[in-house]
Amino acid sequence: MAGPPVSLSARDVGSFAYLTVKDRLPQILTKAIDTLHRHKSEFFEKHGEKGLEAEKKAISLLSKLRNELQTDKPIVPLVEKFVDTDLWNQYLEYQQSLLNESNGKPRWFLSPWLFVECYMYRRIHEAIIQSPPIDDFDIFKELKDQNFFESQESIIALCTHLQDLMKTIEDLDENQLKNEFFKVLQISLWGNKCDLSLSGGKTISQKINLINSLEDLKPFILVNDMEHLWSLLSNCKKKRGKASITRVDIVLDNSGFELVTDLVLADLLLSSKLATEIHFYGKTIPWFVSDTTLHDFNWVIEQLKHSNHKWVSKCGVDWENHIRMGRWVYLDHMFWTLPHEFSAMPHVAPDLYATLQKAHLILFKGDLNYRKLTGDRRWEFTIPFHEALNGFHPAPICSIRTLKAEVQVGLQPGQGEQLTASVPNWLTIGKYGIFQFDGPL
Repeated sequence: MAGPPVSLSARDVGSFAYLTVKDRLPQILTKAIDTLHRHKSEFFEKHGEKGLEAEKKAISLLSKLRNELQTDKPIVPLVEKFVDTDLWNQYLEYQQSLLNESNGKPRWFLSPWLFVECYMYRRIHEAIIQSPPIDDFDIFKELKDQNFFESQESIIALCTHLQDLMKTIEDLDENQLKNEFFKVLQISLWGNKCDLSLSGGKTISQKINLINSLEDLKPFILVNDMEHLWSLLSNCKKKRGKASITRVDIVLDNSGFELVTDLVLADLLLSSKLATEIHFYGKTIPWFVSDTTLHDFNWVIEQLKHSNHKWVSKCGVDWENHIRMGRWVYLDHMFWTLPHEFSAMPHVAPDLYATLQKAHLILFKGDLNYRKLTGDRRWEFTIPFHEALNGFHPAPICSIRTLKAEVQVGLQPGQGEQLTASVPNWLTIGKYGIFQFDGPL
């Protein structure tokens, strides 16, 4: 049996991976350096001369990183001891062992794209933790906050929709509930367009009311397994005894507007009794510009709670209460910010794999999760999703993503080719989406 196809990488000149490494990643580093410059006086006020020295040091480390990237230098081991340093350096050795050239070193433009992109964000973190007393500074926080504030109208529309739904949720028949579930799932899908790593850190806020656009967006869903999600969760609900639980895990992607769409989905799952407990997974360190950390998760709920709009505020209060009562649980794990594809999880993070096995359904939000699910390889479009997962099956899973990378599996014969003919960059523009399920039906 043939092994999996090769990894996507920047060695393919003109590919999205190539353009990312050549243009987008240096832009993100430049923005990070600018952010440190702009906070210079704040660092001085807080920490005096030590703050200024730390800012200079962090900028110098990031400038060095940018130079290494742009001149395609060998990828160097991490030096600052952190909880994941050894795992990263072992992975770097593994990448080196795959190279055929004698004494060849992994390089930015020749190594797998997934690896070098994750490595860049991990090196950004290293530059910050090597620069105390500003070693807890989130270099991407401003951008995440800006996305949230610029999406206010859409957030108000979304929270109002949810609160209206809550008034009647007990009275909905099965078909009505299914329709509402599908609506909220689609809102969560299209919320995934707000990805700041795709835009090179330029703000992308949600300006339109998504609820009114769902019908128009339906033709852009290329794989639609929402029926599988409904049948799985409604069967769990019917079979559930008084004491038993139905747990849905959501592996989060972006903070800001997308996070609000995910929390709306989580609230609907609880209120409709399709689930009794939700586990959220975020990142332990700032990641891919806009990914959700624990701080972002709490910050968004806090902002909603203190909104002067009554339905937005009600959502914030309700969601804080879900956390307090243990119906919502937030967890992070360093595995989510390692470069490994998810099929390595049973060996690299068996504790996390065992935790995921307890879920009735796992929803993986966004593009990076999809790349890690499928190993970010040059799969044929028609390869079944189950096969591309390469043995990663902790529980029934569903990927909910808008396409922003050149990997997509599980399409109908001819579907990918037709799209390529009509919209050449369909894989990378965030215009198309999927609900792709794997699990027993």
